[in-house]
Amino acid sequence: MRADITAGVAAADRSPDTAACRCSTTQPPVPLGGLVLPTHPMLSVLLAVPAVMLACHAGGWALRRLGQPAVIGEILAGIMLGPTLLGWLAPDLQHHLLPPTALPILSALGTLALLTFLFLIGAELDLSALRDAKSAVISVSLTSVLAPLALGAGLAWAMYPHLAPDSVGRLPFILFIAVALSITAFPVLARILADRGLENTHLGAFVMACAAANDAIAWCLLTAVIALVVTATPLAALTAAGLTAALATTLILLRPLLHKLLNRAARTSDDLVLVMMCAGLLLTAYATDRIGVHPALGAFLFGANIPRGLPSIERSTARLRAVFVPVLLPLYFADIGLHTNLVDVPSGQWGWALAIVCVAVLGKWGGAAAAARLTGADWRRAAAIGTLMNCRGVTELVVLGIGRQIGIITPDLFSLLVLMTVVTTAATSPVLSRLGDEIAAPHRPQPHRGIRSMARNTRKG
Repeated sequence: MRADITAGVAAADRSPDTAACRCSTTQPPVPLGGLVLPTHPMLSVLLAVPAVMLACHAGGWALRRLGQPAVIGEILAGIMLGPTLLGWLAPDLQHHLLPPTALPILSALGTLALLTFLFLIGAELDLSALRDAKSAVISVSLTSVLAPLALGAGLAWAMYPHLAPDSVGRLPFILFIAVALSITAFPVLARILADRGLENTHLGAFVMACAAANDAIAWCLLTAVIALVVTATPLAALTAAGLTAALATTLILLRPLLHKLLNRAARTSDDLVLVMMCAGLLLTAYATDRIGVHPALGAFLFGANIPRGLPSIERSTARLRAVFVPVLLPLYFADIGLHTNLVDVPSGQWGWALAIVCVAVLGKWGGAAAAARLTGADWRRAAAIGTLMNCRGVTELVVLGIGRQIGIITPDLFSLLVLMTVVTTAATSPVLSRLGDEIAAPHRPQPHRGIRSMARNTRKG
């Protein structure tokens, strides 16, 4: 990520437009009501940010009207702002709304929103239900990871000669594709369950427990894959993975101390708690970046180890979500959209797009449904569990964005994987509707502890 953003800033700095923006003496002034004012590079950002924000929220509103999660419309809006639609139909308009000089700043703001979003995922990830988990939860969780891992590895082996970058080895490429196909969108899953009134059901608690374990395993695997890709030798990869594990252990051990510090800060003001949380997530992200893995993993680790149960922390996380998620996270969607170009995908690669979607669904839906059926669920309920576990969203886009930034996937393959993400996420609600409401007959009185809070606050995933 660091290299990606630095390269973008450097490229913008070398451009004539950026040079002119930095030096008002070399650029024609702009008349305004009799005054003569020099232009500034922030002017393009002041136009780009509201354009992206409004487009994404309009897309989210439109898709909600169609019974889909808002995140589908926001992702699609980000894609349509890129070369797939706007850049294809009206390249001059796209250049005006999203000029090259603004892109490094938009990318940096989107990255901050991404780190905050992953911190919030970690903060709301509740693994307590797994302490007394039944064998069904363990079986579905493991199978919904292992099945797409195995099938994804086979697909990646076949794709490697055709879609892998020349500088990437076969093993890292295969491992990354396998992990990417094993992701479940934990936050958007909570939103779908709440929208359909399933948050108080045994099905909702069961699926959320499975998804929590699934994503915890997938993020651990992704950490190892990133370490393998960004380091020169297997020994360096093991070192990076070991340092990341040491950082996670340190955060766990410091959790009681962090609880005391935040509790003491809460006696002063919620503002101090918010400042400490922001500083902690950014410093942990910086630490993982220096270790050699992605900063997003550090933000997630800090969120997963933030103390629970303090009202001041809940209020502070709500304040972070209220600003970063609706205002700045769409900038990340726009960054994804600008790198998603379905128009220029060679015709011969659309067969691979179909194969990716089929393998993703077969591995995730088939693995989870089969495990649920073998542990006692009827076929309709097993199909519902598989459908929910097959839901992807922003979490998948985060993984794909990491792969693009570290250069492990080509632009064409990135576009195909984004398409798979949209298709599998959009299919969740219609398939559940076809299965009917009887799959979710209440089985126990208390819902999973994390569902209600995430359903109330989460619009992305």
